[in-house]
Amino acid sequence: MTVSDRLRELGIELPAVAAPVAAYVPAVRVGDLVYTSGQLPFVDGELLHSGKVKDISAAGHSDSSGSVSAEKAKAAARVAALNALAAVDDLVGIDNVERIIKVNGFVASAPGFNGQPGVINGASELFGEIFGDAGQHARSAVGVNELPLNTPVEVEIIVQVRS
Repeated sequence: MTVSDRLRELGIELPAVAAPVAAYVPAVRVGDLVYTSGQLPFVDGELLHSGKVKDISAAGHSDSSGSVSAEKAKAAARVAALNALAAVDDLVGIDNVERIIKVNGFVASAPGFNGQPGVINGASELFGEIFGDAGQHARSAVGVNELPLNTPVEVEIIVQVRS
């Protein structure tokens, strides 16, 4: 089964490649590796959510300060991961991906928030759904003070592709 077949089976459609917001390209190939630039959770050119991630009661997913719940940030990490795969697909074709090697996830964290690993699981779990064992990867989940455009998450990946 190809990766394209698996995406269809899961009902997942890769989005169009997100336009860079500065002076860079979405992905670069070096040998059998593709490195993506940090991808934000854009859906149809708009950020899915904005604000810093903090623990919010189960009753609400945002508050008056513009914070984002860990649950919504996890969904945003999944979208950012799809955008990263779209960048890979545009460069080399998604069916040429052999393995997800590394995921770097950044979470704009409100003071006291330390649930970054759970947020970045949105990306990691997606890669497992799509690639199975080849989706298991090394990973960093880093809390940061600010991210571009006030996004709550940013995801970059390194993938191994067919030569």
